[in-house]
Amino acid sequence: MSTKKTQPEEKGFFEKIKETIEEFWDGTKETAEDLKEKAEDKIDDLKEKVAAKKAPVAKKAAAVKTAVAKKVATTTTAAKKEVAEVKAKAAVKAKAVTDKAKTTTTAAKKEVAEVKAKATTKAKAVTDKAKTEVAAVKKAAAPKVAAAKATAAKTTATAKRKVAAAKKA
Repeated sequence: MSTKKTQPEEKGFFEKIKETIEEFWDGTKETAEDLKEKAEDKIDDLKEKVAAKKAPVAKKAAAVKTAVAKKVATTTTAAKKEVAEVKAKAAVKAKAVTDKAKTTTTAAKKEVAEVKAKATTKAKAVTDKAKTEVAAVKKAAAPKVAAAKATAAKTTATAKRKVAAAKKA
């Protein structure tokens, strides 16, 4: 088996993406809050002026107030849209990285299986060859063993006859 890790080496990739999204979100949130604060300040200023002026000025302040509210609403909508786009891009990149990791893992598993199959085949071939050679050696040694036994039997028989003859004499 391979000692290489099949997991991506870069740690914290998803955390980096998450932080980037949070930074975008915080930035747009801060912008929206700043605009809201500016709008509130503007409204407060207009209220102070309206209190000092006559009714026609009050109508202008109301128009400015609605315009600022519309601007804040459009800015908030744009910020939300931007955040959604960033999240979508991050999800696509995360999916691509995950798919690549899966592909790499699958390739590694396939390679390991191939190496294992080759090793098994090679081991079987070596075992078969060894069995064949052992059988051939046994076959070749069998006549020699039989001849050695026959020679030993003759020698033993001759020795017994000599011992028997020596005892009689």
